[in-house]
Amino acid sequence: LRSLPYNKQQDFWIPIALDTNNITALSPFLVPQDHLGSAGVFYAMAAFMFFIFVVGTAINTLTIACTIQYKKLRSHLNYILVNLAVANLLVSGVGSFTACCAFSYRYFIFGPVSCKIEGFTATLGGMVSLWSLAVIAFERWLVICKPLGNFAFKPNHALACCVFTWFFALIASVPPLFGWSRYIPEGLQCSCGPDWYTTNNKDNNESYVMFLFCFCFAVPFSTIVFCYAQLLITLKMAAKAQAESASTQKAEREVTRMVVVMVLGFLVCWMPYASFAVWVVNNRGQPFDLRLATIPSCLSKASTVYNPVIYVLFNKQFRLCMMGMLGMGGSEEETSTTSSVTEVSKVGPA
Repeated sequence: LRSLPYNKQQDFWIPIALDTNNITALSPFLVPQDHLGSAGVFYAMAAFMFFIFVVGTAINTLTIACTIQYKKLRSHLNYILVNLAVANLLVSGVGSFTACCAFSYRYFIFGPVSCKIEGFTATLGGMVSLWSLAVIAFERWLVICKPLGNFAFKPNHALACCVFTWFFALIASVPPLFGWSRYIPEGLQCSCGPDWYTTNNKDNNESYVMFLFCFCFAVPFSTIVFCYAQLLITLKMAAKAQAESASTQKAEREVTRMVVVMVLGFLVCWMPYASFAVWVVNNRGQPFDLRLATIPSCLSKASTVYNPVIYVLFNKQFRLCMMGMLGMGGSEEETSTTSSVTEVSKVGPA
């Protein structure tokens, strides 16, 4: 067995030792990658990606359609939720669909140029989604905790925040297209992402991975933890001041559960990707299972399903409007009901 050398075309890298002297013969753009896993593993991943593609595309399209149909949903918070839905559609429509096809053939059938496009698109959508989650937490902190006094978070502020998420996402996703790291097949070589495991190359991918970890994981995660911690403190103070109010106590418990789910959802989506990439960068030459390397990418793509479930279906207005749009109930009067968070925010801090 020998370690494969850096590919002269710089289109891919298989980070394990293989019994061959011809790396091109095992190109993930030319032949099935059966040397990396059984056919059953590839087909199982294809089925999973198909599920994410269908469900993620459906639920995020429905989110956008509901906002277009129901004027009452066009609030500042819901603008950010729609921005999240657009980003999720980008990931599910391009990333999940492409991965589903590639896993079905057991190699990346679309070629190296499409790999770069898919890697960039999925990374862009993922970064927009990630920063949108941080913006949602920041918006809730401004509205409920009122750190700026009577400052009103208006639709134009929400739109500015949406632009901010795309700007920061471009900062994170464009560099590999111009030589700071690169987009190559990852894991089982059937989906593409930033290069986080190549050694001795000219692309400085180690520094790029650390940049992503700090700028696109640590900063948003710190923002989310801080804002939701302040939110919980404020709501507990309000609940304590109105201990006799059953509705306030119930709302406080519901919001606490929702915040815990939101933070856990963020961690499930991004912690595996961030921690695994950082581990590889800091443990060069250490062997790892490529099947395990595929899991972080799949979990990040799965966020296109569970993020809308957490952030949209937990929103009572959105949920009732969706039910009404699908003919499952939800009258015009019901859809004007506000969420528990909004109800508690009216109480304000004690």
